[in-house]
Amino acid sequence: LQAVYNIVDSAFVSNIPAKGEAALNALTLAFPVQMLMIAISIGTGVGTNALLAMSIGQGDYKKARKVAGNSIFLGIIIFLFFLFFSLFGVEHYASTQTANLEIKEMVICCTASIGIVFFSLYEKLLQATGHSLYSTVAQVAGAVVNLILDPILIYGWLGIPSLGVSGAAWATVIGQICSALLGLIFHLHKNREIVGGLSSLKPDWGIIKSIYSIGLPAIIAQSLMSIMTYGMNIILGGINESAVTAYGLYYKIQQFVLFAAFGLRDAITPIVSFNQGMGSKSRVKEGIRYGILYTSLIMIIGTVIIEIFAVPASALFGLSGETQRICIGAMRIISLNLILAGINIAYQGIFQALNGGLESLLISLARQLVFVLPVAWGFSLLARRSSELIWTIWLTFIIAEGLSCIMAALFMKKIYRKRQLI
Repeated sequence: LQAVYNIVDSAFVSNIPAKGEAALNALTLAFPVQMLMIAISIGTGVGTNALLAMSIGQGDYKKARKVAGNSIFLGIIIFLFFLFFSLFGVEHYASTQTANLEIKEMVICCTASIGIVFFSLYEKLLQATGHSLYSTVAQVAGAVVNLILDPILIYGWLGIPSLGVSGAAWATVIGQICSALLGLIFHLHKNREIVGGLSSLKPDWGIIKSIYSIGLPAIIAQSLMSIMTYGMNIILGGINESAVTAYGLYYKIQQFVLFAAFGLRDAITPIVSFNQGMGSKSRVKEGIRYGILYTSLIMIIGTVIIEIFAVPASALFGLSGETQRICIGAMRIISLNLILAGINIAYQGIFQALNGGLESLLISLARQLVFVLPVAWGFSLLARRSSELIWTIWLTFIIAEGLSCIMAALFMKKIYRKRQLI
């Protein structure tokens, strides 16, 4: 559902008369900033999730209320950071990638980032207390609002002026704000035992440190997605603009599957963390085993779906012949890495739950930076000689996930010994 925000915007924007593909390329170039907002918000929520679940598992509700309150304080700080960026940083960021003025409309998403920031936090607060259904309802509501507003604001329906790419941005942030408001209502209603007064918002540096000792690897992991996409935009831009557009579109389609893995990772973390707090080694091992199994099964299903529907999915976006051909190739090849990617993502959640922040960080660095950009750059040299060899760049992701999976298995063996789980 989180991926709906990006893919729905892309579907409508790509069909803007006369300039749809150029507008879609603009969204692709703006995508790293949107991912960074999500990274910091979700990472903070992941740390809150694990610490809150552990506090409840230990029966310490006083600490749980402080954890929840401090997460809201951190949300305010995160929102102010992106508000500052929207006022002083967007212009410079845009100029590093393109002269396309459409991309500068991302200022709307940054200025109104309060929705994505606070929904990410309330989502994790509800998950940590076993109320994931309510966070899902809130997210569905926001996605539906986004879906309804997109054509109205982009094309100018119902007497409203046509806003183009700006309309997509406004539809997105309004949907996110609706999700955040519903998340707040559900939190106040369902989590009364951990809802404190204004005093709970007072920063407790010990709790904040604990939140980020767990959540920082998740922030870095998601931020690396932003850096990787930014780097890939530059590498592919050296070949042609169609490659940038095709990759950006595939990445958004792929998110439908990867977000399922992220959701399972966020379920694995509190379950393993809770049972670790209780001292139940057998249930910790069950959480690890079934977490990896279920994530792998979902990734297999996702791979099959992408392989089957690669052609019709790419046809939804009104792409030119070359761009569609490149996009189909990317979908057919890169999707083969999803099973390995799912296992790596599951391992990251397990490492976070068992205080293996460093191991989680190293896996993130390996699969999204160390084994990606240098290899992709090397393959791009071949693609520049012949556009028919552009498919070799997509092999980068299979190589990166495979090597990272081997690293993760070795780290898991080390943590098993350290935690005496063998």
